[in-house]
Amino acid sequence: MKKRILAWGAASLLLASSLAACGPKATTETEKKAESGKASEAASEKAEGASEDEALKADLKLYTYPIGKWGDSASVDSLLQNFNAKYPDIHVTVEYLDYQSGDDQVNTAIEGNAAPDLIMEGPERLVANWGAKGLMVDLADLFEDDAAKDIYSNVVEACKSSEGKYYEYPLAMIAHCMAINKTAFENADALQYLDLDNHTWTTENFFKAVKALHDKGQENVAAVYCGGQGGDQGTRALVNNLYGGKFTNKEHTEYAVDSSENAQALEELVKAEGINFDPALVGGDEITLFRNGTLAMSLCWNSAQQNNKDNGEAGKTNNGDEIIPMLFPAKDGKAELCGGIWGFGIFDNGDENKVKAAKAFIRFMANDAEQAKLSVQTTGFFPVHKDLTDVYEGTENAETMKLFTEKFMPSFGDYYQVTPGWATARTEWWNMLQRIGQGGDVKTELTTFQTNANAAAKA
Repeated sequence: MKKRILAWGAASLLLASSLAACGPKATTETEKKAESGKASEAASEKAEGASEDEALKADLKLYTYPIGKWGDSASVDSLLQNFNAKYPDIHVTVEYLDYQSGDDQVNTAIEGNAAPDLIMEGPERLVANWGAKGLMVDLADLFEDDAAKDIYSNVVEACKSSEGKYYEYPLAMIAHCMAINKTAFENADALQYLDLDNHTWTTENFFKAVKALHDKGQENVAAVYCGGQGGDQGTRALVNNLYGGKFTNKEHTEYAVDSSENAQALEELVKAEGINFDPALVGGDEITLFRNGTLAMSLCWNSAQQNNKDNGEAGKTNNGDEIIPMLFPAKDGKAELCGGIWGFGIFDNGDENKVKAAKAFIRFMANDAEQAKLSVQTTGFFPVHKDLTDVYEGTENAETMKLFTEKFMPSFGDYYQVTPGWATARTEWWNMLQRIGQGGDVKTELTTFQTNANAAAKA
């Protein structure tokens, strides 16, 4: 057994254009009045629609997971002040969830007929879980707005169920990656194994770097953390990318982990000195160990982590070593990164007025040209709107966000988290890693994972 280590409303415009006469006939006063009347009627209808929307009255409850500073009450209060400046009679109270007990809190509220009106999280929960159970409102009309036309197509697809219903309206996205301690790599002469211009490396060079670091005395180079689902996108991305394995089929109907590619990846990770399977750690614990120098690599990284200043200067470890974000290693150096998509869903609580108010909230937060920038900034991630640019221009994080936009976001891979049985598959994954780390046969454990995960997918 491997050694255990401690621990994202621009409203559409109705254009009225004057029609030039097709012949020499002059326009009569009657015709002028008729045209003027039509234009006035159209303008009146438009104004009435807008005022009706802004005159909505409702008390809404929003549940939000800790998506960047959407988990910080002061930051969210500022966003709500902007919303109430336009919609003074829609009152939103917020309950802040965490990833340890958040799902249980939501499920308990559902069982008690007290589900929130709005919820902010990703498609794996809003679409594949609560949406699949018929608990969510179809948001197809939001995607028909002109303001939704520039949302990345793969993001739109991730927000749609297999029945064609849209249970999430997206705000922000990210591609998760890994990171290395530059000083540790320099000391072990391991920077030679990285393409620092592109932030990539091959599978062969990854293992060479691990060996060099271990030989230099870095006992714990990297941790395959498997104490729970927290940060599991990192371990999934590492295993799948090393030799080109997949987690699900392309149709997102079943799990495809039991493959020779994934088996080879796990076998090599088990053999590599300096890589330790640790059942005491989840992603957050691993980040702590990376920041304090215990680990030379983190598998649980993204732009938000790179910008984090909780323990000192952004982009540095606790003792000031430079942190270099990296794509995961792949045979050809071209990794596919696990992505995160976050946005809003509406629980179907049978109150049409509240649904209208909730949709007004979503349109404001995610589509209003100026507000959407602030909403995305609050996540610390990237906009799902192609045309929403320069979100971080002029901020202290501009350089880092430019780096991630150019080098990491283009590698955003398949969003397979909408596969049925996802919650079970996540649990089966970290349990499988634990058993492998304790000496379990890799092929046997992959088969067990796939059998159990696919049973849940078909249930």
